[in-house]
Amino acid sequence: MVEKRSINDVIFDVLNYTFFILFTIICVFPFYYLFINTISDNGLVSKGLVNFYPRGLHIKNYIALKDVNGLGMSFIVTLARTVIGTIVSTVASGFVGYLVTKQELWHRKIFYRFMIVTMYFSAGLIPWFTTMQMLGLTNTFWAYIIPGIVSVYNIIMVKTYIESIPAELEESASIDGASYMTIFVKIIWPLSKPILATIAIWCAVGHWNSFQDSLVLMSGAPKLKTLQERLYIYLNQSSNLAASMGTATTGLSETQRQEMLNTKSIQYTVAMVTAIPILCVYPFMQKYFVKGLMLGAVKG
Repeated sequence: MVEKRSINDVIFDVLNYTFFILFTIICVFPFYYLFINTISDNGLVSKGLVNFYPRGLHIKNYIALKDVNGLGMSFIVTLARTVIGTIVSTVASGFVGYLVTKQELWHRKIFYRFMIVTMYFSAGLIPWFTTMQMLGLTNTFWAYIIPGIVSVYNIIMVKTYIESIPAELEESASIDGASYMTIFVKIIWPLSKPILATIAIWCAVGHWNSFQDSLVLMSGAPKLKTLQERLYIYLNQSSNLAASMGTATTGLSETQRQEMLNTKSIQYTVAMVTAIPILCVYPFMQKYFVKGLMLGAVKG
């Protein structure tokens, strides 16, 4: 039977759908605007005439990026950092989060409270840099991985989620002789996929977008600069970027050359290239992200 709806229900649905459609457009439009400006006529882009649809379609800006010095290497470094850092951080957060749920862990409360304290205090940039320098983590790729292996916030989320899993599952496995590691790998890890996927998204976005550690720690290793730092430099020194792309304009007329070296188009293109990979990952993880975020926040 078709349920009869009141006029108030219909009005609510209309307002609800209208609000979320408008909210979605507001969220998506900046990326759409960025994209159409990268594939539109550079002369029109520089004059601000491309707003709602592309004009003078071309992909010259994307092709020309291959000639930008260091961009390819930065992409590889950032990709490697994101993949390795996300895997290591997710595994570490999952395992440590599982350990702190065990009452039999030696001085469990002390260790857990000590971790919590570190969330509220930070030494600052200079002591952090000095510490990294003393540990030999400057001008090395592992400076991107090691400091971010353990995140207290992620551990809390995993701990909260694991505590929502029925204890009987672990007890039955323990009675059958399973060790803590076996229980974690075969029971806890598969059941914790939603919260672990959530943490993986956070870690991936954090690694992909991070540039401060690259800016501070990699002054002596230009080849280890991340893509985001390159973008930061390009956005602040776009004239130098345009000059570095000069080789890509050989054989073109002066008008075409000027269009191709339009700094605004270059900025938009580099920004789009850095945003696309992480945007492609999120839709595949969204269902885990929402579920894990809600279940991990049920209790503290």
